[in-house]
Amino acid sequence: MLRTFLFTLLLAIVFFVAERYLAANWVHHHWKVLLLFFLSVSFLLHRLVEAGLQSNSERFITLYLAATVVRLILSFLFVGFFLYQNVTQRLLFVVTFLVLYICYTSFEIWGLNRNLRRDSK
Repeated sequence: MLRTFLFTLLLAIVFFVAERYLAANWVHHHWKVLLLFFLSVSFLLHRLVEAGLQSNSERFITLYLAATVVRLILSFLFVGFFLYQNVTQRLLFVVTFLVLYICYTSFEIWGLNRNLRRDSK
């Protein structure tokens, strides 16, 4: 979980620098809310999978796939809520969200692959 927090901190620094010093038009002004959403969903799902593995470690694949589906559903609800609230620059919001979704998913797969490689030796 510490890696996810550090990854979020790195993304926050990148977004802050881009917004403050580069005057980037590709950064939606709700980027802080988006990062907070991804951090909290990652934390929640990490805790749920960890708690589920306490009783039976053989259910890892089932729990991980269920966590992925929950992340997808929560993401749809989150984006749907903001679009329903008439967020400004809708396309930019959705694109920023999708880029962060891909970043967090890639980071999670990288971390999982790294742990699986280490455990398979």
